Amino acid sequence: MSHRPDVVVTGLGATTPLGGDVPTTWSAALAGRSGARTLENDWAEKHGIAVNFAASLAVRPEDVMPRPEIKRMDPSAQYAVIATREAWADAGAPDVDPERLGAVVSSGIGGIQTTLDAWDTLRERGGRRVLPMTIPMLMPNSPVAYVELEVGAQAGAHALVSACASGAEAIGYGIEMIRSGRADVVVAGGTEASIHPLPIAAFAASRTLSTRNDDPAGASRPYDTTRDGFVLGEGAGIVVLESAEHARARGARVYARLSGVGLSSDAYHLTSPEPAGRGQVAAMRRALADAGLTAADIHHVNAHATSTTVGDLIEARAVRELLGSAADQVALSATKSMTGHLLGGAGALETIFTVLALHERTAPPTINVSDPDPELDLDLVRDAPRPLGDGPRAALNNSFGFGGHNVALVAQTV
Repeated sequence: MSHRPDVVVTGLGATTPLGGDVPTTWSAALAGRSGARTLENDWAEKHGIAVNFAASLAVRPEDVMPRPEIKRMDPSAQYAVIATREAWADAGAPDVDPERLGAVVSSGIGGIQTTLDAWDTLRERGGRRVLPMTIPMLMPNSPVAYVELEVGAQAGAHALVSACASGAEAIGYGIEMIRSGRADVVVAGGTEASIHPLPIAAFAASRTLSTRNDDPAGASRPYDTTRDGFVLGEGAGIVVLESAEHARARGARVYARLSGVGLSSDAYHLTSPEPAGRGQVAAMRRALADAGLTAADIHHVNAHATSTTVGDLIEARAVRELLGSAADQVALSATKSMTGHLLGGAGALETIFTVLALHERTAPPTINVSDPDPELDLDLVRDAPRPLGDGPRAALNNSFGFGGHNVALVAQTV
């Protein structure tokens, strides 16, 4: 049997509603700050949309990217490139054979702003005014194509699409690229840029968005009895994955080991999770088995927990079913309470949070939970960070998406 290499995280990058980079985002999360705010536009009034807030980026691309670059990229690609530059520098810009370097960057919705803007241009000004770069900008693999160009990756560039599980699945695929021997280093993650009147109107119409227009910062309330939907967010999270051997050979700093990948699909409903959480339990169980761990080894879970009335408890019951009595020692965090829901970027950003929780041995808080749901049978980290203690520690990061996609990743201290 061939040796399966360990995969470690050596670089982190992000641009989020909490900050323009990872340190700022992480410190804001530990401080329990919300990135949700009232939108500075007239979309809600002009288009009759029930929601007038979202968790928009803390630092705009135009503040950190040259204008010529911005003009040829959809915002989803801009965010991915910004996060990649930080992650690559954070990893020490590894000297790696381009044919041993891969890229996997996903988006749940893709270049929707480019698509809708081009349609407006076509209707109002005619076909001759549609930008020649429109197709390369709107295609869902555009972010990974720009990331591949940015770092010179030639081992393969991939864009898996699995709705809100996309970012986590991209990281899982990156892990498999290294394990299979196809790459030594992979830049992986997710990105989303869908704060636009159409997606907001569509999510509002489906009654999945919170309508707390008078309190945006308090709107994302995972596990609270008054939760009424998620807050739309935007941004990107990118990690540099590396075989432990490659990282060791170059003396790289290692944040954590990503040791388990678990995937499943519900085959139940296009948008609703299977009520018993069968697929979620299966994904988590497979991730634990892949990592060679048992329930007793898990000390932290970063939950998918979007703040929907039904979904939060399905996941909580699934975690309890998987871990049994061992769940009593688990610190549960629901970081979308602060960042909002980054859709295809969520699983990647939450992987970064999970990795940092282990690296700094600190579980980030969940905010806005003033009245925990009495059916929540787990230990929720509320309002303030919690130490995770000494010794070996492992954590689960869950990501679930429309279409019944379930992804669970296991990270371990090094």
